Amino acid sequence: MPPSQCFPGFALLALDRAAHHSIASRSLLALPHTPRFSTSAPRYGPPPRKGMVAPPKRGTKTLNVKKGKSSPSRDTTKRPAPGDRKALRKRIVLSNNNALEVPTLQDLHKDTVLSGENEGLVKGLPEDVVDALRAVEAFKPTQGWRLFRRPAILMRKETTLLAALFREVEGTANGQAKMTVRKVLIGERMSGKSTMLLQGLTMAFMRDWVVVNLPDAKDITIAHTEYAPLPGSQPTQYTQDIYTANLLSQIAKANQSILGNLPVTTNHSLPIPLPSKSTLKQLAELAITNPEASWPIFVALWKELTQPGRPPIMLAIDNLSHIMRNSEYLSADVKPIHAHDLALVRHFVDRLAGKTPLPNGGMILAATSGSNAPTSPALDFSIQVAEARQLNPESIPQWNPYKNVDQRVMECLKDVGVLKVAGLTKAEARSIMEYYAASGMLRAQVTEPFVTEKWSLAGMGNIGELERVSVRLRV
Repeated sequence: MPPSQCFPGFALLALDRAAHHSIASRSLLALPHTPRFSTSAPRYGPPPRKGMVAPPKRGTKTLNVKKGKSSPSRDTTKRPAPGDRKALRKRIVLSNNNALEVPTLQDLHKDTVLSGENEGLVKGLPEDVVDALRAVEAFKPTQGWRLFRRPAILMRKETTLLAALFREVEGTANGQAKMTVRKVLIGERMSGKSTMLLQGLTMAFMRDWVVVNLPDAKDITIAHTEYAPLPGSQPTQYTQDIYTANLLSQIAKANQSILGNLPVTTNHSLPIPLPSKSTLKQLAELAITNPEASWPIFVALWKELTQPGRPPIMLAIDNLSHIMRNSEYLSADVKPIHAHDLALVRHFVDRLAGKTPLPNGGMILAATSGSNAPTSPALDFSIQVAEARQLNPESIPQWNPYKNVDQRVMECLKDVGVLKVAGLTKAEARSIMEYYAASGMLRAQVTEPFVTEKWSLAGMGNIGELERVSVRLRV
């Protein structure tokens, strides 16, 4: 007997379940089919609201910093203004209040600055000379001026040789033959070439010479200043108005005591009017407000300085190798411009080569660099020839025919003498180390074995290495 006949209620329950199953099937067919278990976003889901982000995965750490709101971890420092990094890189510090005052330190004087008795002594620089040297950018950021109470220099053997050249120039300044000294300072890296150039500028300032200093030849040739062809020049030369205006400003500030008392004696055709009864200081200061006329003003100032009865001239440049090659400037034909085609460089090179002497006497002094110097085979060969000419004229080296020769550089340096800046003697090393100890920068007793040890560690008296192993290096 079937169950529906034995149990009438069982049939009603089965019909109810079947009806329910058919209704559920029809409802599932009417709805869109979506997978029950899926990681993809719904196709027809609403777009996410603005600002919503997906929750992080389980077990991971996230940091949600909302945009526009300050956070302690956010960098809120002010960005440096244009030029601030360069100013910080070139910042010169000439005093250290933590250093001790050296009671035995004596300043240089005008009457004794050229004396040979100063050899081996440490001398202080007068304040007015320090201001003039700062104006012409003679101090370098890499030098150790910031370690001591005030600027001072060691009068080494090469300094007395340079002072002897000053005496020769001044000895012939009142005679018939006006002497012009042309020297290139050479030496190893950190041997003190730039400091020796500074000592030459110091002597020129104290002996009332007119000083024209090009602080770094690199700044003239790396195409960081404006330039333009000089009208009427053949071959074409190029002027740098902004750099020349800055140079004239330095000349006026550093030599104001001399240029302020020298009147303008020649009528110059300048693009701007020159007041009557002007001094050479006023002439140089015209370029500050009129940089576009800086080159004609420089030519007029140089013409005035070479008039009879004017003081001797000190013309100096550092990092010489940068102007003994092609510059980074390009001509209208997109070809490199040789550094000698820059008008300011050409002016210096003509005096260094002896083509244009100084009528009232003076000195042209150039320093090479061992730290930041491009390759210049012609300069290196000319220095070798000049050294051999002074030591042994019979063993002059010959040019390597397999190297390209820059004839313009060879012609410029063929008759220039060199002054080699060698290492310090032990007596000079002891003198400078006693100055370090008196300043409180060297905390050791300066004895003969101690001096010999540091002198040997410094490469037989290299003054830059000597300062490093005795003052900068702390063990």
